[in-house]
Amino acid sequence: MAKQTVNVPDIGGAENVDVIEVCVAPGDEVAAEDSLIVLESDKASMDVPSPMAGKVLSILLKEGDQVSEGAAILEIDTAAAGNAPAVAEAPAPAAEDVPAPAGAAAEIAVAVPDIGGAEGVDVIEVCVAVGDTVAEGDSIIVLESDKASMEVPSPVGGKVVSIALAEGSKVSEGDPVLVLAGEGGAAVADASEPPPQAPAVAPPPASAAAAGTMDVAVPDIGGAEGVDVIEVCVAPGDEIGEGDSIIVLESDKASMEVPSPAAGKVAAVLIKEGDKASEGTPVLTLEVAGAAPIAAPIPAAPSSPAVAAPAPAASPPKPQTTSEIHPQEIQSAGSSVYAGPAVRKLARQLGVDLAEVKPSGPKDRIAKDDVKAFVKAIMQNKPATSPAATTGAGIPPVPAVDFAKFGNVDLVKMSKIHKITALNMTRNWLNVPHVTQFDDADITDLEDFRKSMKAEAEKAGIKLTPLPFLLKACAAALVYEPSFNVSMHPDGEHVVKKHYVHVGVAVATPNGLMVPVVRDVDQKGLLQLAEESNLLAKKARDGKLLPQDMQGGCFTISSLGAIGGTGFTPIVNAPEVAILGVSKASIQPVWNGQEFTPRQLLPLCLSYDHRAINGADAGRFLTYLTTLLSDVRRLSL
Repeated sequence: MAKQTVNVPDIGGAENVDVIEVCVAPGDEVAAEDSLIVLESDKASMDVPSPMAGKVLSILLKEGDQVSEGAAILEIDTAAAGNAPAVAEAPAPAAEDVPAPAGAAAEIAVAVPDIGGAEGVDVIEVCVAVGDTVAEGDSIIVLESDKASMEVPSPVGGKVVSIALAEGSKVSEGDPVLVLAGEGGAAVADASEPPPQAPAVAPPPASAAAAGTMDVAVPDIGGAEGVDVIEVCVAPGDEIGEGDSIIVLESDKASMEVPSPAAGKVAAVLIKEGDKASEGTPVLTLEVAGAAPIAAPIPAAPSSPAVAAPAPAASPPKPQTTSEIHPQEIQSAGSSVYAGPAVRKLARQLGVDLAEVKPSGPKDRIAKDDVKAFVKAIMQNKPATSPAATTGAGIPPVPAVDFAKFGNVDLVKMSKIHKITALNMTRNWLNVPHVTQFDDADITDLEDFRKSMKAEAEKAGIKLTPLPFLLKACAAALVYEPSFNVSMHPDGEHVVKKHYVHVGVAVATPNGLMVPVVRDVDQKGLLQLAEESNLLAKKARDGKLLPQDMQGGCFTISSLGAIGGTGFTPIVNAPEVAILGVSKASIQPVWNGQEFTPRQLLPLCLSYDHRAINGADAGRFLTYLTTLLSDVRRLSL
């Protein structure tokens, strides 16, 4: 049995095209060019022909699936048919030409492939000339129908011997395009025969090394990508225990240590300081004493036949884009932009909006060189340094000063978290029109109640501080005054109303300010809030917060109570629209109508985004909040 896997061919760069019909079934005999499936995009439907004759062994997709170029269609047995793929048919050679002399150039005629049944399609560009050397996949002509333009790639590599058409010609499927010759007949001759068979199952992962070793990879880090490696804690030859730190990562929000999943001896370190890592990035190889071969936690080859199956015999598999490249979606580069699929793919990889690229081709068509020139121009005009956190749009930067001429100085590099915090504070201050309102909450009764419950909470292993009361009161105020539980939509015409109550708590750590988020505060009791907030604060100070621990906040509490001060103006943590600043409580005389009595007052500072919240809303919010804190019984209502 000679089993081959047939994949979806080049379909003009279209992605996730619907399979509307499967034309064959297991056991069917098919000839070259017989329709296998029918695809339908938003512009056209197209038949996908079989590149070879044979017997269908299995179907790897079904009607209703969505496919892209390279997706596996079916497996076919070509042993009985004994023919070569029909990607590009060469003219039948004469009998005397069959035994080609050694060293002679083998020629192959390249024809127009399946173009969805279109007839008389215009040739708008011939991309090669006689004598050019082309590689497999290089564009040779560009066609344009009344619905789309498409590039026709070369099915094999070789040297252009002759060209059978010119710009302005009209062609249909099967029309000759050009003749290629390979040096010595090797490159092209091999392309007309099925390559050596590869097993249909995925190969074993490279990480399954010799017995007694395992590869250790970066575990789940909350979906963060390209995180900086700021420290490698081990070296080859080190003996480590399970749970020992092997590397330290730092994202824009937190630093985190990656522990070893097992004990053993470090055989090799696969990462270094300054590298960027994501989930699944190899870290090191570990020798585990007396262990059997252990598969690495690095993602292995997918088991889906659509991915694990070998590429079709017509051409060797194309290299896939590496996971380090994250193509940016280009929304504006749609049908109004005149560019071929290869150009659009390059633009997606480079994050280029094709609508901004100046075309140089015929009929204002964008070529690859136009995209490269656009990127080059941007890089050449890029500022020598990234925008400082102290500048904003239209705002002159602070002038540079040589402080060393006034005395001894040290230049200390800011940590990544410090830089990100500075940049975020600048962004928030420049974009959010801030207003701050002040009030004092009488927490005398709250403190009496808290102290009476302190011993009982400690028996349960919980430290009961004023923070859970503040969390509970803020959650109730967010429900009472829902104009605070929103975010401004980026379009400037809508607000996003939230039906959940997550509250962030600013925590000072050795690495800088961090804001972990306590979720569903309105649905939890005081003791549960105390336990969760204490745990999050400890994780923040230990540098073990994950990105998801600091996302999704609706409102933030920033407290300076333990430090001191009578008030401050906190900066709104956008996209939230409000933040509560809490200062140090103090005993003050309060007139009760007859006399002054000592009461414990807590200064509160409420900053808010005046685009979303007006002064009357803020007044009601702050008044309701102080009422709740003054009488804790109201928190149960």
